[in-house]
Amino acid sequence: MKILYIEAKSKLNPEAYNIDKNFIEKLPKEVFLCYTIQNKPQAEAMKKALEHYNIAVAGFQQVLGCTKLRVKEGIAIILIGQGRFHALNLALQNKRSIIQYSNGSSTIVGQKEITEYQEKMKNSLNLFLHAKDIGIIVSTKPGQEQFKKSQQLKKIIEKKYPEKSVVLFISNNINVHEFENFSINFWINSACPGLINDSPKLLNIDDILEFLGVKNIYSGK
Repeated sequence: MKILYIEAKSKLNPEAYNIDKNFIEKLPKEVFLCYTIQNKPQAEAMKKALEHYNIAVAGFQQVLGCTKLRVKEGIAIILIGQGRFHALNLALQNKRSIIQYSNGSSTIVGQKEITEYQEKMKNSLNLFLHAKDIGIIVSTKPGQEQFKKSQQLKKIIEKKYPEKSVVLFISNNINVHEFENFSINFWINSACPGLINDSPKLLNIDDILEFLGVKNIYSGK
């Protein structure tokens, strides 16, 4: 089956995308510019404006909710787009605030949001520890599918917690409202990381691996 990827872009005319000069003047001399695909034209306009004001652009990259991106300390990260989870994902990975810029205004996704997420994760991990029946969600979508990784995690959990039963759930479309149809106490998500916003009984696979202290999942260590 041949898969085609079609870019969906905002109708906003890049030429009319006014970059706030006061916003640029507050930035450090080097930034990493990220964008969601809908906002690529606006990100290109921002890049042009930054370079005009002698702000070095250390990187220019499209991001998804599941993008793994580490940026060197001292380089500000700017996200062009409306997706709050994209900004939170970048903030968690880089352990610092992210500047989100959209339609001429900026917001900061920082320590408050990181702390809230960490508190949610702590509560969810407690549910995981007390769960007897655990489901691991595996997506069949290209770019999200992590079947082998999920299989290994199943083995690791069952070895570490013999009292737990772990089942793989494989699907193309994932609806958290369907969770109640199964006798599962806790879910581990290996698909789009944004799913964890929809249920307290759900954590992403990488969060579980970090909690278990697993650095190389294929060795189990």
